[in-house]
Amino acid sequence: MLTDKKPVVLGRVSGLFGVRGWLKIHSYTKPRDAILNYQVWLIELDGAWRSVDLAEGRRQGKSIVARFRDICDRDAAAVFLNSTIGVERNLMPETGKDEYYWTDLEGLRVEKHAGDYLGTVAYLLETGSNDVMVVKGEGNEVLIPFIIGDVIKDVNLDEGKIVVEWEVD
Repeated sequence: MLTDKKPVVLGRVSGLFGVRGWLKIHSYTKPRDAILNYQVWLIELDGAWRSVDLAEGRRQGKSIVARFRDICDRDAAAVFLNSTIGVERNLMPETGKDEYYWTDLEGLRVEKHAGDYLGTVAYLLETGSNDVMVVKGEGNEVLIPFIIGDVIKDVNLDEGKIVVEWEVD
């Protein structure tokens, strides 16, 4: 089944595991094995999202391994290598105050408090100390820490913009 809705990205297929169709999964969820709570995953293949049923999955050392229904050998599993894993938005828990799914922030307009346009959110990075927005503007790329209150002054999903207190070099 194909879908054109933008899912919430939870990880990616990072490798093959064994000869019986198992895949190594790099999970972005916390805890890492929370990705296994979803029985239907959306896999991005050739620019389109395809629905797959999770047959089984488990922790394997510091990794996650999983197998999809009807995928029983290494060759069939290889099709999914390096693909992005997501789930439909309506399956995700509601966010709390000042909490956002990264997919909801991507594409938003970023402005300084005075209204100066900086660009749009291309993607976000996890750095360990705090998340960082990668904002693409006119011919440049700006990295802005996603620290609500100090740097991020307002996120308005309805208006499609984020207001920041940030000086660009």
